[in-house]
Amino acid sequence: MKNILVPIGHRKSALNTLNYAIDFAKCFDASIYLVHVFSSTRVTGSFLNIDQLMLAESNKILQEYLDKVDTKGVEIYTASLKGYDILDSLKLIIDNYNIDLIISSAKNDDSDKTYFIGRITGGLIKDTSTPIIVVPKKSRFGEIHKILMTLKSGSIKSVSTLDPLVTIQKKFNTEINLLQVKTPKFNEKDNELNETLERIVKERISTRNATVFQGVLEYLHEEAPDMLCVIRRKRGFFAKLWEQDRVKKIDFEATIPLLILKGIA
Repeated sequence: MKNILVPIGHRKSALNTLNYAIDFAKCFDASIYLVHVFSSTRVTGSFLNIDQLMLAESNKILQEYLDKVDTKGVEIYTASLKGYDILDSLKLIIDNYNIDLIISSAKNDDSDKTYFIGRITGGLIKDTSTPIIVVPKKSRFGEIHKILMTLKSGSIKSVSTLDPLVTIQKKFNTEINLLQVKTPKFNEKDNELNETLERIVKERISTRNATVFQGVLEYLHEEAPDMLCVIRRKRGFFAKLWEQDRVKKIDFEATIPLLILKGIA
């Protein structure tokens, strides 16, 4: 986790997310790519220079954020990107700068209060293969002593899927507890754990609930973890969450950072 993408918008939570990213990057000797994307115009005529004005405003926004934080020696590269599609522009950064982690506010846009994850962050979760840490607006960075990882099946085809989790565990000597929720569709093969996962997990918790989310809610308070970890799969509860670009609070919400692992799982 050496190259971290931090996309920011106009929301107040962006400053908190940047501070979180700086502290995280400091721990892992990583660089930050701080990006603000502004929408390009498709008009002609007297509005032809509007892009230059928007670029200047975007650069101003980036500088204002940098002026408000202590970079703590972390190398921060900034970019204002013009794009008809914000997500496409962010994907270019990910592909061209070897981004191996994204740290993003739960909401970078102006989604209404019923949403936990907004369109931009939701799109990054849904349409990229890069692991992401979603930072709720009041979260503060601290040593990650305990992670609650939740999944339905312990079968993981790609070992690299777990790399960010293993890296964090080694850095902080993190206790990782695995919550396996047995839903009505639970298969006994789901009990089999990936070898790497079995090695790093301290405690394995099993519960029966109608949905994975209900099981998570039950144990979040009891475990009091510093971070929640899930794997984006092609099937299952969390996969259904990412089908849309936004996630409503009624479907899922977390008050602690959420690490979403990607890969063939």
